[in-house]
Amino acid sequence: MKSNLLSFIAALSLSLALPADVKVTVGRNTSLAASGTFQFKNVPSPAKDDAASKAKLSLVLGRRDFNGADLAALTDGLLPATEDQPEANFFFDAGTHGGRFRMDFGSVIEITQVNSYSWHANTRGPQVYNLFASDAADPNFNPAPDAKTDPATVGWKLIATVYTIPKEGEMGGQYGVSITVPGGSLGKFRYLLFDCDATEFDDAWGNTFFSEIDVIKL
Repeated sequence: MKSNLLSFIAALSLSLALPADVKVTVGRNTSLAASGTFQFKNVPSPAKDDAASKAKLSLVLGRRDFNGADLAALTDGLLPATEDQPEANFFFDAGTHGGRFRMDFGSVIEITQVNSYSWHANTRGPQVYNLFASDAADPNFNPAPDAKTDPATVGWKLIATVYTIPKEGEMGGQYGVSITVPGGSLGKFRYLLFDCDATEFDDAWGNTFFSEIDVIKL
C-alpha cells in the first residue's frame, strides 16, 4: 500500500526549518513483539503522572471518529491492551486528512520531552505530524489556526516533524516517538499544537490510532 507521498514531501521541506538540536527518536514493536506495556528499546514507556495529564485538550481542526475515544484518552495514562482497540485510542474521522489538536498547560512550563504512542495492526499504526509550540507572547498569536493558516505565521514555533512510516513492508505495529534536545530542553511554552496527517489515502483508514501523549517538564 502506498504511503502518503504529499506528507513525506511536506515533512521534508518543513524539516529544513527545524531547530538543529531537536532529536526525534522512533521506536517500533512489530505485532508479535508489542504488548500493553508499550516497552521500546530506545523510547521511554508511557508515564502516568506527566505534565500532559493535567493539561486541557481541544480539537482545533478536523473531526473525531466516534468509533474511538475522545481527546482525554491521550493523557489519561490508560493504554490499549490489543492492536485493534478503537475505544482506547483517539483518531480522526475515517476518510479525512487528519486534523489538529491543542494542549494547554494553563501557564508556561519548560518542556524537556514530548513522547507520543500509537498501536494498530495496519495503516493506522504509524505517526505523521508536525509539533508546534507557543508561549502565547506573540501579539499575532492565534490559538486555533484554520486549515489555510500555517501556525508558524501566527505565533507558533515548529518544534519537530514526525514521520514514522516504514520505507518498506507493512505499516502495522506499535510506535513510540520521543522528541528531545539532548542535554537541554525544547523550550518554555504554554501550548502544544499537534498538526496530524493521515498515513495513506488509498482508502478511508489512514488516520493514526493515538494511544497516549506524554509531556515531561523540567
